[in-house]
Amino acid sequence: MKLPEFELPALIARVGARLPQLPPTLALVSALNLGLGRIVSRETLEPLAGRAFAIRVLDAGLTLRFKYDGRRFQPLFGTAAVALTVSARLRDFIALLTREEDPDALFFNRRLLMEGDTELGLLVKNTVDGIDFSQLVPERLKSPLRPLRQA
Repeated sequence: MKLPEFELPALIARVGARLPQLPPTLALVSALNLGLGRIVSRETLEPLAGRAFAIRVLDAGLTLRFKYDGRRFQPLFGTAAVALTVSARLRDFIALLTREEDPDALFFNRRLLMEGDTELGLLVKNTVDGIDFSQLVPERLKSPLRPLRQA
């Protein structure tokens, strides 16, 4: 099933920008840390050590700032500069994660923006491209009809 085109209402972005950004950032770094060593090797992430990042979900008003210290991801506090900011609408981030959209296509259509260290951006893109997201979905959820077929 194809992800429908959508954009969150502007009110959500205005409200989201005023809310504390720490709770969604903690959710993101927790998810990233769960994948360390399981989905992405720590060696693959070595070039990211000591670097700070921001993910901006434009239509949600969220800016999630975090860093990788070489062992784990952590929220980034204060106004420290980030090396790379990746921005897109929520729908486009979902499309990337589900592999429905190619990051290059989104980038060239100006739906995915990267600001900062372009070499780091390419490294992050290639790392994400190498992740098999199907590992994240439990087998029983991949095909809800499978139990019916076995009967």
